[in-house]
Amino acid sequence: MALSRRRILQGAGVLSLLAGRLGAPALAQSASAQPVPAGDTPPILFVHGNGDHAPLWMTTFWRMESNGVPRARMAAINFTDPLARTDDKIEQASRSSTEDQRRELAEAIRELKQTTGAPRVALVGSSRGGNAIRNYIKNGGGGDVSHAVLCGTPNHGVYAWDDGLGNEFNGRGPFLRGLNEGDNEVTVGTLFLTLRSDGLDKYAQADGRFVGKPGTPTNVTTEGPALKGATNLVLGAVDHRETAFHPRAFREIYRFIARHEPSRIGIVPETAVRLSGLVTGMPGGVPTNRPVPGATVDIYHVAAETGERIGGPLHSSQTGADGRWGPAQVDPSWPLEFVLTSPGTATTHIYRSPFPRSSEIVHLRAARPLGPADAGAGAVVLMSRPRGYFGLPRDIVLFDGKEPADVKPGVPTDSVTTLRPTADDVGRPVAAIFNGERIMMRAWPASENRIAVAELTY
Repeated sequence: MALSRRRILQGAGVLSLLAGRLGAPALAQSASAQPVPAGDTPPILFVHGNGDHAPLWMTTFWRMESNGVPRARMAAINFTDPLARTDDKIEQASRSSTEDQRRELAEAIRELKQTTGAPRVALVGSSRGGNAIRNYIKNGGGGDVSHAVLCGTPNHGVYAWDDGLGNEFNGRGPFLRGLNEGDNEVTVGTLFLTLRSDGLDKYAQADGRFVGKPGTPTNVTTEGPALKGATNLVLGAVDHRETAFHPRAFREIYRFIARHEPSRIGIVPETAVRLSGLVTGMPGGVPTNRPVPGATVDIYHVAAETGERIGGPLHSSQTGADGRWGPAQVDPSWPLEFVLTSPGTATTHIYRSPFPRSSEIVHLRAARPLGPADAGAGAVVLMSRPRGYFGLPRDIVLFDGKEPADVKPGVPTDSVTTLRPTADDVGRPVAAIFNGERIMMRAWPASENRIAVAELTY
């Protein structure tokens, strides 16, 4: 029988404690984190979702480190081809099958066990990442997994239809039916936790409008991520990605694995920050995590109020065959501009809030190419929220002083909004505001095949 606890983390007290939307600086604490003894928690491997990559777990790493979890006992997989096939059994360029993901996950688990010397590991997955976790535990000899945390994973499908049965996300298809067969939907010997939204997860909706079939019942509900035999928690008014990356999710992930409450939710800043990562590509418009050689990464310190560069580049490097850039040393108080020049893509200017801690997973992808909708624009600027969606009226979202017209209200579905200033506006500052986070960027000329992106951290 499922340990079904419905904990809706709402109310002024909890929101004050977990005010992730107010930004990390408001929550950061200056006290040093006390190391957690290695024997108290297993090593943790974080598993990203469909089309995503390892950097989405960056803030989770920082929160874990701020609670004393050693960086060496955490890892985040970067699936080679993270996007699922339309039909799991039919090969598709730059996309992966469930077996591809299970195999890569098995190798990442083996490496983490080898580097830490631990006999068992904990797995934490976002969305599709939970499919790979369940597949490994049930079908890949997963006795070496102590804990499995599934965040917003569509465990009973995004839909359950008689057509398209080969799709990995069809609850009536062979993949999910195989994982869910029997009275107990989890594997004995591993502790399972599921985290889900209270109605705002676009992939756990009764109506098919979020999968292109408005008015057609999906035959799944908001309870779709729950599993019989697991501890099933409801986080409240979070969106699909926030079930993994919101501070509310961090609290539940941490205490499920560590078996006690975290000592802090905020991120403890470091005095010196070291950054590095990969440059990856999007062949044919499909996101992959394959390394891109010959890309140039330049980093600038920019003014917090204008986005204007302060001095010359802090760092410049070119990627080799492994696609790696860095390392770069930066101050934890500096807003940054990353300039990515990658073969065959638009030059991408990525503006970021200050990095409070070091990271080796600052992976970069070029922005989408300029298209017909951008014709005539003097500049193309984007505001991107990788770890969640823009929810209106739930959130404060202001782009250049206005609420974006291309963000749909209601259930949060959009993680990117686009602004197209005129030629007269090229070079001026543009403000991107999401709740308590504010990034100032510059509008670069589209005529030079440049795109600017304000990439939100929270």
